[in-house]
Amino acid sequence: MQYKEYGHFDGPVMMFLHGGGVGGWMWEQQIQHFSKYHCVVPELVSDHSFSIEQCAQHLVQLLEEKANGKQVIVIGFSLGAQIAIQMLSIKPSLIHFSIINSALVIPSPTTAWMIRPFLRLSFPLIKNKTFAKLQAKTLYIDDRYFDRYYHDSTKITYDALIQVLQENMTFSIPRNFHNAQGHILITVGNQEKKIMKKSAQKLVQSHPNAKGIMLNNIGHGVSLAQPAFFNRFVENWIKEGQLPVGTVIQ
Repeated sequence: MQYKEYGHFDGPVMMFLHGGGVGGWMWEQQIQHFSKYHCVVPELVSDHSFSIEQCAQHLVQLLEEKANGKQVIVIGFSLGAQIAIQMLSIKPSLIHFSIINSALVIPSPTTAWMIRPFLRLSFPLIKNKTFAKLQAKTLYIDDRYFDRYYHDSTKITYDALIQVLQENMTFSIPRNFHNAQGHILITVGNQEKKIMKKSAQKLVQSHPNAKGIMLNNIGHGVSLAQPAFFNRFVENWIKEGQLPVGTVIQ
């Protein structure tokens, strides 16, 4: 698995896990802000076979190598948040703080089964720039990042995209998630789909140490939509246990 490292290598390890359809570049403004941390940014999707569990296994091993006894923080968005949940379940004692942003944990097997015929027809649209710009807006990707988003979109193969979507839509909370020993913050935007809000609630109810917040005036992708706000609440939560402004999820 490819990854890049930034910041202060003697500081706490902070791993950023990107969402589906985007790459490690989505964390650029977080990397700049958290320059005192040892930032590790993997690229999660390749042309090879993809599974959330296998990806999580690799990342746990990578974190064990990089942490070497230091504090570990993992921040995941969407697909990356699902992988972070799996990591917490594989190695409950490894991660001290985790932020799970917009994780789908209510499986949709019927929708996943229908993905293949639907994608066969729509896949050529991925290389259409007009279509790509419409998709980018839903993720708060502006002109600064659009070229990188478009490049990643056109690079992904049909088979790889099928695997990612099916893994995403059939993911559920792992059996050992409740054993995770660190602090867990679950976030979701109040403008996200109902299934995403229900997923956030289910996660909070599945772990005694989990805190959940529904963020105001935001959809899918708070770190790109409001990076300064995101950086500030991550920092305040890690250092002081202060929750971001929003509606508490119970």
